Amino acid sequence: MKGIVFSGVWTVIVTFFTIGSWMGKVGPRLAVGETNTLSSSQSRLQTVRQVLMEVPLIDGHNDLPWNIRNFVHNQLNGFDFDKDLRQIPPWSQSAWSQTDLLRLREGMVGGQFWVAYVPCESQYLNAVQLTLEQVDLIKRLIEKYSQHMQFAVSSREILQAHTKGRIASLIGVEGGHSLGSSLAVLRTLYQLGVRYLTLTHTCNTPWAKSSSVEQEDDGNGGGLTGFGKAVVREMNRLGMLIDLSHTARATMRDALRVSKAPLIFSHSSAFAVCNSTRNVPDDILQLLATNGGLVMVTFYNYFIKCGPDASVTDVAEHIYHIRNLIGVDYIGVGGDFDGINKTPRGLEDVSRYPELFAELLRSGKWDVVDLKKVAGLNLLRVLRQVEKVRDEMKSAGIRPSEEYIDSPDTTGNCALDINSVQRITEV
Repeated sequence: MKGIVFSGVWTVIVTFFTIGSWMGKVGPRLAVGETNTLSSSQSRLQTVRQVLMEVPLIDGHNDLPWNIRNFVHNQLNGFDFDKDLRQIPPWSQSAWSQTDLLRLREGMVGGQFWVAYVPCESQYLNAVQLTLEQVDLIKRLIEKYSQHMQFAVSSREILQAHTKGRIASLIGVEGGHSLGSSLAVLRTLYQLGVRYLTLTHTCNTPWAKSSSVEQEDDGNGGGLTGFGKAVVREMNRLGMLIDLSHTARATMRDALRVSKAPLIFSHSSAFAVCNSTRNVPDDILQLLATNGGLVMVTFYNYFIKCGPDASVTDVAEHIYHIRNLIGVDYIGVGGDFDGINKTPRGLEDVSRYPELFAELLRSGKWDVVDLKKVAGLNLLRVLRQVEKVRDEMKSAGIRPSEEYIDSPDTTGNCALDINSVQRITEV
């Protein structure tokens, strides 16, 4: 009995000195709920860096994989991701390039959804093949830089990677056209490690409407067909995040009605602040809060200020609006770096994330818990709930769906020459 007591005391002592040593490196730990009123920019950034050491900053959307395809044809042997790409052509010559490992480290990114995106022009042609090639690229990139990045497919693995000081690297597929209207393809993508699907991109699919095409919304749904609703249910069963960025409002409403699990917007902002159809209107935000989901605020100038110029302060305005409307528990970040060519002042690339959180602190209305939620805790909560719904459906004996479309996406008679496709505004 004494041995047990001694062991417990020794553990406490060791833990105390370990934490004390760690705190000495990063400054004093802020108490839970403490409001930060630090006046200087340097002090605010120090606080933010401490927060991001404790909680992984998880970004919802980065399009680097598409740029790798565009710039070096998916050839990774000569791609030096651990170098400053601002100094290396063709990256240094492109307004669409904002990401490399050096800047990810500087920005204290702890988790990243890397996007397997292929253009809408590949729909009905070779979208499935091109998507598989992008998934393969992402996994090869992670493996090549495994000392810095760690493949993750669950909330637990995100935290494990963060503990090891590596960037938890997840895969999202952007655009339902990547499925070829096949639930078998959806299941295969999940087995390969894909953990979210954006239901549409800039085109309608045979089963879902896009915000770029369908502007009318009577509030009664009609965004998802019966097969589209089957896609949502099957994603619930698999444990895959459903992403509503790029979808029409009718699609948003239908998905929110059908899904048993929380949904996300991986890279969208507030419509009330900038009235782009890519942003989320207030009534949908309120439905999202009821659903327990998440809107990951994006940084593209035209979605922030509805024009070519914006700043980090303007991004914060979207976050303030969402918080005032539905609360801090439903906000994340989805920069859309490497998929945009107009970035806000102060958020020029992936190294600048701490500036956004320092801007939030500057208001004097945010505490450390708030910052941690927006950085990553909210996304982790959503992912855990998605995993919980998956486990419950499995326990209930729900089998894979066998829904299908009578006329699948096989109408094309030639393959898309991907090298001939000009950059399509991916945002």
